[in-house]
Amino acid sequence: MYHAETILEKCRLFAIILWPILVTQLSYFGMNVIDTIMSGQAGTSDLAGVSIGAGLWLPVFTGMNGILLAITPMVGQLLGKKEHHSITAIITQGFYVAILFGGLILISSALLLEPVLSLMSLDPEVHHTAKHYLIGLSTGIIPFFLSIVLRNFFDAQGYPRITMTIMLGVLPLNFLFNYSLIFGKFGAPALGGIGAGYATAASYFIIFLFSVVMTFRVEVMRRYRIFVQWFAPSWTAWKRQLRIGIPLGLSLFFEASIFSAVTLLMAAMFDTITIAAHQAAFSFTSIIFMIPLSMSLALTIVVAFEVGGQRIAHAKQYTRIGVLTAMCIMLISSCFIYFFREPISYIYTDNPEVVALAKRFLIFAIFYQFSDAAQSTLQGVLQGYKDVTVPFLTSFISYWLLGLPAGYLLAAHTNLGPFGWWLGITVGLTSAATGFFIRLKIVQHRHASVPQSMAGDT
Repeated sequence: MYHAETILEKCRLFAIILWPILVTQLSYFGMNVIDTIMSGQAGTSDLAGVSIGAGLWLPVFTGMNGILLAITPMVGQLLGKKEHHSITAIITQGFYVAILFGGLILISSALLLEPVLSLMSLDPEVHHTAKHYLIGLSTGIIPFFLSIVLRNFFDAQGYPRITMTIMLGVLPLNFLFNYSLIFGKFGAPALGGIGAGYATAASYFIIFLFSVVMTFRVEVMRRYRIFVQWFAPSWTAWKRQLRIGIPLGLSLFFEASIFSAVTLLMAAMFDTITIAAHQAAFSFTSIIFMIPLSMSLALTIVVAFEVGGQRIAHAKQYTRIGVLTAMCIMLISSCFIYFFREPISYIYTDNPEVVALAKRFLIFAIFYQFSDAAQSTLQGVLQGYKDVTVPFLTSFISYWLLGLPAGYLLAAHTNLGPFGWWLGITVGLTSAATGFFIRLKIVQHRHASVPQSMAGDT
């Protein structure tokens, strides 16, 4: 990382940081896409079951990722202040937090999974697939959370290519694991959609092992002596991380959970064909969302670095670069979705009923692309400032008090049916984007009024 001075230099540095993050995010999501597509080839019930399971897992994963994402601005601001000696302790405490929360998630899942699925009144085959898909996936979540700690450590220093390289190596292995366990190849049992859960867990273990290896092989990382120098668990250190991580995690959880809640509520209101079509359309739009999400992560890195270096004007320049670029990309993607919605639908299934519905869902998806890009990038900027509490409240109000009720009213009491849920999502995302924009203006004004010698600490 270095302090770029001109707009052109900033664009270049931002692009250098962004593209490996984008490849990494696409690889992470590619694992989910592989699960969905290959499960769909096994059968409609397998596709619906994996969709339900993925819908339950997504908010948990996103929330936990948010808690651990606190490491990025913490390390980034320390680098901007040139306080490298404090970084190793943060990473070590991050490992403890990952293990603690991973254990709590496993215990909660064991107690709540069956009751939650039972409330949804699913077809027996869909219920069975969803339950055992999640059981298989859960065997790998602790090593996966540990790998996220290391990923944030790499990214904060401006080395996102490390995780990108790891993910590009793991993605084909994930495909082979899915092919083997879903269809019973290479001597493995044919588990259908359930096999996708175990394939993903195996990939999580490999991601963690490769990440550990890179802490020793890359010279810049080796100097921090991760896994060599250990610190005792510290509640004080945990509180510092969780003060940022919990509001951030909850904010991302509320965003992700509205999509999962919509999937689960649709499962209770509509048939398997509708669920499968919804999941196919949502899966594709989620791939496109990896672009603004990656830009959000890159903005957190560069903004945190500039704020730590007391260069607030430069942080504002990065904000404009990131947000405007994301909006332009969404304009292009919306045109692409409109003109290619039919071939996109056929990627996921050859069932003509599912394709017909998925095409209509993709039309509705166009409406929320811009709001989704705006809210994601603005939230990334706020994370760079370590401003997370107000965005957390904004997310809760936008998604759960505005978006979800609006979706229900439109779906249950208008002729829109299942498409009403997607308009509700648009309401939530637009509200969040508006709230984040207002909050960012307040935060920027606050930092501009603070003496430069104190700006990095506010």
